[in-house]
Amino acid sequence: MVTTVSERYHIPVMPDQVVRGLSIVPTGHYADLTFGGGGHAKRIVESLSSGHLFAFDKDPAATKMAEWFTGKPLTFIRASFRFVKEFINFYGIPQLDGILADLGTSSYQIDTPGRGFSTRFDGTLDMRMDPNSLYSAQHIVNSYTVEQLADVLNGYGEIVGAMAVAEAIIQARKRAPVVTTHQLSTILKPFAPKIKVNQYLAKVFQAIRIEVNNELVALEELLKHSVECIKPKGRLAIIAYHSLEDRLVKNFFNTGNVWGKVQQDGYGNLLRPFVPLQKKPFMPSVEEVTRNNRARSARLRIAVRVA
Repeated sequence: MVTTVSERYHIPVMPDQVVRGLSIVPTGHYADLTFGGGGHAKRIVESLSSGHLFAFDKDPAATKMAEWFTGKPLTFIRASFRFVKEFINFYGIPQLDGILADLGTSSYQIDTPGRGFSTRFDGTLDMRMDPNSLYSAQHIVNSYTVEQLADVLNGYGEIVGAMAVAEAIIQARKRAPVVTTHQLSTILKPFAPKIKVNQYLAKVFQAIRIEVNNELVALEELLKHSVECIKPKGRLAIIAYHSLEDRLVKNFFNTGNVWGKVQQDGYGNLLRPFVPLQKKPFMPSVEEVTRNNRARSARLRIAVRVA
């Protein structure tokens, strides 16, 4: 059954909170911008009658998962969510009733050594969510200058002593190109705190992955486009897994911009296109984290489009 396949691919995080938070209109139009294994999509589709779900994913592995939805009110679009506005216009939908984006890397991507996302396996240093993208992690590690590498490590991983780590990578690649996850991990381990080696490696890999996939730029574009794509009283739900993403979402929901700069009209009213459903993010339950450890860092924020 697809549920088993989907959960092996990626267990959906906080599915109940997502469906409740989106307040699904059975006749509405929705977009799941990170289809993955279809876990969230399945729950949304089950809530629709004459409505429709547009599912986006640039990873070709997700295409196979979409086959289960044949005959269901779902259109799968193998493309980045950066193009959501163009595609819904193409399908004749002026605005959506809601959008979901689960920004995490899927379990399938993490558990496939050849994709190079995980420090647990020795595999090709790749990290591209779309395998057809031009540049992989190898390009960054082997061609960036020491300043560029340090900026990536510091800005996206908040790595202490980023310049020293960058210099070590430069010295290592002079001896031989760094082409596997094991090679990179070996370079990094001397810099890791002894009791937090795995966490340290994960932060460095996160920084490089964000750079490879241009993730924060894509998120900023999504937030900006959501204003036009979601109808008044529609909802935007975003699951983030690290503070960099969550900060952008929180700022946008609270102030209407990713910098968190408060803007008011002449009457002192906040100028923002969305109002957060609640001040703090929704968090996974203890039971969910026990069942799916990768949900532990998830933060779900939901906001309502201003009428």
